[in-house]
Amino acid sequence: MPPSEVNPEDQSTYRQRVRKERTLERPFRDKWAPMSVISGSNDGGQTIEGRIVSGMGWQGPPPKEICIVMLSAIGDAVHVLPVATALKRVWPQTRITWVIQPAAMSMVKDHPAVDEFIIFHRRRGLSAWRGLHDIAKEMRGRQFDLLIGLQVYFKAGLITALAPARIKLGFDRLRARDGQWLFTNVRIPARGQRHVQDQYLEFLEYLGIDTNPVEWGLTFTQNERSLQADFFERIQRPVCAVAISTSKTKKNWHVEGYARVLEALERDHGFQPVIVGGGSMTERRIACEILEQTEAQVIDKLGDDLRRLMWIIDGAVLLISPDTGPLHISRALGTPVVSLFGHTNPKRSGPWRAFEDLIVDGYADYPGENYPLIPAYRDGMSRIRVADVLEKIHVAAARYIYP
Repeated sequence: MPPSEVNPEDQSTYRQRVRKERTLERPFRDKWAPMSVISGSNDGGQTIEGRIVSGMGWQGPPPKEICIVMLSAIGDAVHVLPVATALKRVWPQTRITWVIQPAAMSMVKDHPAVDEFIIFHRRRGLSAWRGLHDIAKEMRGRQFDLLIGLQVYFKAGLITALAPARIKLGFDRLRARDGQWLFTNVRIPARGQRHVQDQYLEFLEYLGIDTNPVEWGLTFTQNERSLQADFFERIQRPVCAVAISTSKTKKNWHVEGYARVLEALERDHGFQPVIVGGGSMTERRIACEILEQTEAQVIDKLGDDLRRLMWIIDGAVLLISPDTGPLHISRALGTPVVSLFGHTNPKRSGPWRAFEDLIVDGYADYPGENYPLIPAYRDGMSRIRVADVLEKIHVAAARYIYP
């Protein structure tokens, strides 16, 4: 019945029905619920179909090509690894390509679950478009059966738009930022805020893939193991690695606090403190200030060698770190970590399901605050006292190092 023939009192019901019918006709616009789509890829003239069925996951033959979009942030790249590992475990013949930036790529370049990396070189200003042009050129002629968009920023959305994939799976609209949901045609159900690792694992659940066992799969080459063995043999005592800086100054702890903690590591526990991190001017300045104020005999291993940082953390008995990449590397490698939180929410960004008893919680406005799991920022790093950190180091020694 056309609108002109509908009784006035039924107009509202009619409009609601029409909107519902239009929604059903356009499954990619599903806003709140899981959706079903079909993907096809040509193989010698034969169409191979795979699809996502609501509540049932991926149905049909495994996808031949998967593209993961996660560009930057070392910690987020660590969280991607269990996703890639599970995909390869279930679909060993599937080719997995990861679009990533150079810094994060150096950490995962030899990962056994990833077949290829496409490097996105971030540029600023007008030259930024050159990076997107390079990505478009690199993807020309490819066809992905499935794209998994794990990064919720606009630049990642643009790359998602450029990628030739029939199914572009992303976050629900409520959790996507910068309009990233506009670039995907299938979205995982809205479940509210969770730990970042759990949110990434939701993509596996939506595809019907068992997330267990959760494995990061970080490995070292024979040469790296040789370098690691030589480094620790020369020290001849337990090493505590200490990350002193992040890319966001509000997540950093103060210099004097680190200076006192380094002394306690040496004096009270017999540990060799080793400063680890990147090679930025900011980190070098902070390290110099700490070394000037401490009496501890510290080994300085700041630098741009991320792989070295990894094998140092792997061989250390403990890491002390604010919310930054080394913290999540430590969790993936199984090294206990005393984590310092005050700016970001440890319920969302802390070491995933491990070493929660070693979190120094300056995020709480008062001791024992039951704050919600939300991505809100606070200015709480100044609430962290030296005594709080030393207490957690004692807990780590008793429970994990010398149990």
